[in-house]
Amino acid sequence: MAEPSAADGRRRTSARYREREADGPRDNRLKVSYNDTELTIVREAAARNNQALAAWVGNVALDVAKEKVVPVSNNTRDVLAEFIRARNQLSRIGNNVNQIAKALNADGTVAGAQLAAALDAVLQSVRRMDEATRQVMRERRPRS
Repeated sequence: MAEPSAADGRRRTSARYREREADGPRDNRLKVSYNDTELTIVREAAARNNQALAAWVGNVALDVAKEKVVPVSNNTRDVLAEFIRARNQLSRIGNNVNQIAKALNADGTVAGAQLAAALDAVLQSVRRMDEATRQVMRERRPRS
């Protein structure tokens, strides 16, 4: 399938391709070797990004080298997801505490159960954040 053309007759190109062109031609080649399982994984990742295999490998390696992305293990991704969930929960709890404070300041009528539930949620969230933090600290590797 032909690539759509711009009004001036030039081919349209992606932002990533234009950025790469601005850096100059890529004349240097590098051989990369994978076993069959690894190659399947890499091919699938390239296909998900709709890129040719070699282009995907080169772009990902460059992004990691430039520290645009930091590769993480599946376990670390799970821990980061837990951090996000805990942060969202803490935000909701903060809203609840603000509502309780507003009610107390307005007329002093806040049920003990409301206050206890909010404080219990805060403690649970802090425990989840502590555990997630410990997990990240266990997996952390020093930079060489």
